[in-house]
Amino acid sequence: MTMAFETLTRRGALAVGGGLAAAALVGLRSPRAQGAPIRIGELNSYSRMAAFSVPYRNAMQLAADTINRAGGVMGGRPLEFIFRDDGATPGDAVRVAEDLLTRENVAFIAGTFLSNVGLAVADLANQRRRLFFATEPLSDAITMAQGNRYTWRLRPNTYMQTRMLTEAARGRTQRRWAIVAPNYEYGQSAAANFKRLIGASIPGAEIVAEQYPALGRVDAGATVGALAQARPDAIFNVLFGPDLTAFVREGNTRGLFERRFVLSLLTGEPEYMIPLGDECPEGWIVTGYPWEQVEWPTHRAYVEAYRARFNDTPRKGSLLGYVTVQVLANLLNRANSLDNEALVEALRDLRTETVTGPVTMRGIDQQGTMGTWVGETVLRGRQGGMRNIRYVDGATVMFPEDEVRAARRSA
Repeated sequence: MTMAFETLTRRGALAVGGGLAAAALVGLRSPRAQGAPIRIGELNSYSRMAAFSVPYRNAMQLAADTINRAGGVMGGRPLEFIFRDDGATPGDAVRVAEDLLTRENVAFIAGTFLSNVGLAVADLANQRRRLFFATEPLSDAITMAQGNRYTWRLRPNTYMQTRMLTEAARGRTQRRWAIVAPNYEYGQSAAANFKRLIGASIPGAEIVAEQYPALGRVDAGATVGALAQARPDAIFNVLFGPDLTAFVREGNTRGLFERRFVLSLLTGEPEYMIPLGDECPEGWIVTGYPWEQVEWPTHRAYVEAYRARFNDTPRKGSLLGYVTVQVLANLLNRANSLDNEALVEALRDLRTETVTGPVTMRGIDQQGTMGTWVGETVLRGRQGGMRNIRYVDGATVMFPEDEVRAARRSA
C-alpha cells in the first residue's frame, strides 16, 4: 500500500497537475460552452443524508461550472445536472429515476447513496437499457452478483474498503472480534467481507459477537452492552452518521473502547468525524478523507476553489462529487455520443486524470479504481482527525478477476 501511495504522489499527481494547468489555459482562451446542454439526471438522498450529499452536490456544480467555462464537452456543449431527492427508499428512487429519464429527458442517470437504493436503480437501468453511473452506494452486489451491462460504480466498494482495513491490521494479535453494522445491505456485506478477510491478517481470528441495529435507529445502550458482555479483544465497526455518534458516545461512557483495538469503516470522513467533536476516540484504524493533509497540487487547487466558492471545508462527499464530474466529462468526450450503448463501451477501461490521481473504470466488473485514505483517529483540541495517513489505490484491493467472472456469469 505504501508503494501505491508513493507512486501516485510522485507521478500521478504531477500528471494530473499538468492536465489542470492545461485546462486553465484553455479556459482563458476558449469561450464558455455555447451548444445545447447535455442533461444528466442525478438522484441522491439529499434530505436524509444531507451531511454527505449536499457537499457532494456543491462540488458537482463547481466541477461542471469549471468545465463549462473551459468550453464544455463534446465540442462545446455545457454540462447540466438535474438534481432530485431519491427519498432514501428503493421505491421512491425508482420513481424519481423514471421521471428523470422520461419527463426530464436526461441522457443518463447518476448518483444514489444507500446500497439498497443503488441496487434498485441499477435494476431499473438494466430494464430500460440506460446508463446508471452509481457514485456513493458501496454494495458489492452492484458490480458483482447483481451487476449488469448498464451499471457502473465509481467509489471503492465494501470489499475494497474492508480489505484496506484488514490489511492495516496485519501483525496484530487480537483474535476475539465483535462486529457492529447497520442492518441493511451495506452493513451485511461489510460484515461478510470482514469475516472472509480478517483471517489472512490475523490467523486464528474468531467472531464472538455480532450486533446489527436498524439503520438510523440504533439503541446505543443495548448495542454497547451486548458487545461489552462478549468481551472481545477488538471491534469491527460499520456504523456511520448519527448511529456512529450515538454509539461512540455510549461506548465512551461505558468504557467499551478502552484497551480494545477498533477497525472502523468511513469514520475518518469529515461528514462523520465532525459531529463526534471532542468525543472522537483515539487510535482507531479508519478509512477517511484527511483533506487538509493531502498536498498533491491538483488536490490543493480543488480545495482552494471549493473553499472560495462555498466558504466551507470539503467533505468526502465533495471529493466524490468533483471526481464524478471529471470522469463523466471524460466519458462524454471519449464517446462523443449520447447513445447509451456507445457510452457503455466508452466507459470500459476509461482512464481519467482526477484531483486524486488516475481513476480507471475497470471493464471486467465496471468498478472504478478510485482509492481512499487509511489512518488512525486522533483528537486535536476539541476535534477529531486522522494521523499516519496513507492513500490506498483502489486498483490494489479489488476483487480478483476470476471471482468477478464467476459472480457476473451467475448474475
